[in-house]
Amino acid sequence: MLLLLLLSAAAAAAAAHSGENRFLEAPQFYNSPTCPPPLPPSPAMVCSPAALIHVAMTLDIAYLRGSMAAINSVLQHSSCPQSIQFHFLASKSIPHLNSTIASSFPSLPFLIHHFDPSLVSGLISTSIRSALDRPLNYARSYLPHLLPSCIHRAVYLDSDLILVDDIASLAATPIPPPFSLAAPEYCNANFTAYFTPTFWSNPALSTTFHGRRACYFNTGVMVMDLKRWRQEGHTEKIEEWMDLQKRMRIYELGSLPPFLLVFSGRIAAVDHRWNQHGLGGDNFRGLCRNLHPGPASLLHWSGKGKPWVRIDAGRPCPIDALWAPYDLLQPPFPIQVDP
Repeated sequence: MLLLLLLSAAAAAAAAHSGENRFLEAPQFYNSPTCPPPLPPSPAMVCSPAALIHVAMTLDIAYLRGSMAAINSVLQHSSCPQSIQFHFLASKSIPHLNSTIASSFPSLPFLIHHFDPSLVSGLISTSIRSALDRPLNYARSYLPHLLPSCIHRAVYLDSDLILVDDIASLAATPIPPPFSLAAPEYCNANFTAYFTPTFWSNPALSTTFHGRRACYFNTGVMVMDLKRWRQEGHTEKIEEWMDLQKRMRIYELGSLPPFLLVFSGRIAAVDHRWNQHGLGGDNFRGLCRNLHPGPASLLHWSGKGKPWVRIDAGRPCPIDALWAPYDLLQPPFPIQVDP
């Protein structure tokens, strides 16, 4: 029996490493009677007025299992799941990507948008974590240009989270002019830590935040006014800061600091319940994170520890039990072993 379990675990690990995961079909979730007609799973309907909510996510083979769970959670808790249009950003071809999503979510309206890594490959500087240096981490900066111009608003979500509330409430966040972005702010965080002493000692740079109530915000959950973003040229502003970083090291943490430089103190606030982040805090020596005090509508495993990795390793944190019910990974088939 022990040999059977070991072989099954080895097969699952090999499949995960090769990207050949198989996912179960999710339950079908239906619109409530007050919702508009369901969207047909057709690219031609992407700009249909009935598309109440556009949700954008990146797709990476290392995070595909998390993405599938996140989609499942969004649909399960939405009042109008059939009226959500998904947009997936992928920087390279993942074998059977379309069929993988379609087989688990047969009625899901979605589009896959190619993100060209060369857009940022020359702008990325090394950070304190190599996982943050992948070009796809920067795709959110280009989202307004990757999605059709007829789409004026979208909710961006990371792949390591689940929703336990109706995404319509998040998508409806007011974004008054001149703002282009809405996200939960955390003004008690040590904001100065996100930039190097070189940045703060240079008056031409440190004055960037003068007159702004600069606060940290997590870019894994954002409501974006795409139309205003395009008009204001925010992608180009982010690129300018990344270019400066290549010549003068002003931060250490991947794609977040350029967002802070452009948007911090210039975003519409969202209630903190929409990003209970940091749940993936390093599991080294058994350290686990708990939920923050207060209500939670979205649980976010930002940080090094991902729930599916910890579960597979047999070292889950208690909080990972909240992610597990949304996991669609098909259990490995038992391997028959002669007695």
